[in-house]
Amino acid sequence: MESNTVRAEPHPRRWWILGVLCLSLLVLVVDNTVLNLAIPVLMTDLGASPSEIQWIIDAYVLVFAGLLLTSGSLSDRYGRKRFLIIGLVLFGGASLIALLVAEPWQLIAARALMGVGGSILMPSTLSILITVFDESERRKAIAAWSAVAMVGVIAGPTLGGFLLQHYWWGSIFLLNVPITVVAVIAALLLMPETRGPARRLDPIGVLLSTVGMGALVFVVISAPGAGWTSAKTLIAAVLAVLALGGFVLWERRAERPMLPLELFRDRNFSGSSFSIVLLSFGTGALLLMLTQYLQFVLGYGPMRAGLALLPYAVGAALFNAVGAGLGQKVSNRTLVAVGLAVMALGFGVLAFMTADTGYGLMITGLMLMGVGGGLAGPAAYATLMGAVPPEHAGVGSALNDTVQQVGMALSVAVLGSVLAGVYTSAMPAEAPAAARGSIGGALVLGDPALARTAKEAFVSAMSFGSWVGVGFTLAAAALALTMLRPAPVPAAAVSEPGMVETGS
Repeated sequence: MESNTVRAEPHPRRWWILGVLCLSLLVLVVDNTVLNLAIPVLMTDLGASPSEIQWIIDAYVLVFAGLLLTSGSLSDRYGRKRFLIIGLVLFGGASLIALLVAEPWQLIAARALMGVGGSILMPSTLSILITVFDESERRKAIAAWSAVAMVGVIAGPTLGGFLLQHYWWGSIFLLNVPITVVAVIAALLLMPETRGPARRLDPIGVLLSTVGMGALVFVVISAPGAGWTSAKTLIAAVLAVLALGGFVLWERRAERPMLPLELFRDRNFSGSSFSIVLLSFGTGALLLMLTQYLQFVLGYGPMRAGLALLPYAVGAALFNAVGAGLGQKVSNRTLVAVGLAVMALGFGVLAFMTADTGYGLMITGLMLMGVGGGLAGPAAYATLMGAVPPEHAGVGSALNDTVQQVGMALSVAVLGSVLAGVYTSAMPAEAPAAARGSIGGALVLGDPALARTAKEAFVSAMSFGSWVGVGFTLAAAALALTMLRPAPVPAAAVSEPGMVETGS
């Protein structure tokens, strides 16, 4: 017979649990950073075209964003530890499948399966965190959780670069397997099961949210290439509007909704959510640009390109800890706004890069972005998750992940398309089609003059994208200043609903 106990005190093994959650998050971060680094190799060895490269990236985002709300809601009902382990197993299994692919479409399919695993795994990491830590320690835990992304930026490109330099491109997916295995074993041994109070499943909400979010992400991915008025874009847009509109109407009327829409009435929740989506749009295409800059323009090998990002990762990780400490004395609104303003300054530095400025100016801009992200990140996540009732921790975490992924999908799709257009327009009209299509195509031709022109065109496109990043991060800072408010001080002795630990 299963027993339920509501726990007002933080879990005694909470710091061990945080280690498992960070390890689980690490597998997602490592995979995505390695994939960006592998783009040039995939173009040459696998014969992937620029559009196929975009789909290798976006297939994951499409499935991941489409299933997040459903996964988060189901984890609240059926168990967050259970969903964490299921997600890890699926993600690791899909990584093994990716080792065997021989065609771009097969890798796209494997990435889609990784998206299924990631969507099940990701909401549980943050939802478990906020249920096992109380308010006094939650900011430190969130800072450690977000700093793991920076560890991934270090470990992913460095280890991935070594593998790409010495082995075939498929070996990069081997990185996911041991991390996944260790995380599953640690979760089984250390982590209790947590879930929200029992409530009925909302199958109509599940169907409408999955269809609506999937269609929305498909629109932003396909529209830049196919055109906003193409048949498939219009059909997907209509489907997204109908499904998401129906989802909102249904959730407002449902007795036990999958997504409590009243969350958006909280200025801290909505303000931090929209700040994060603007930030994600501004930075989503950043690594996509810079990994190609390091390898195509500066001529770095894959491993050297990974190590070149090390100062950015270290700076961001250190300032995550600084941001968490300052959060005890400075308001979240101030930290988020100042951090985003520093990130905008970093984008401004990158905007002045040329084909001859080299590594120094690039790493200066990245260091500023790392400092700004470290200040803003813990404050933004603490604000958002602090507004979520613990019984809805899974779906609240999933909603945060969803808006972030939509912003990144918009960034890769829209900015990726715009940057390709800027690059092509900057190339001479008489240049070969392959050279006008991508910088990789230009370098393969072996013409030094054409290669120089392509490098200059690529950096001019990067400069344009950096100015876009300046605009979006400043908009996010303004939004944070306008909407965020101090959180009410919780009563120390009040138990938090939804912190339910279940055991045999």
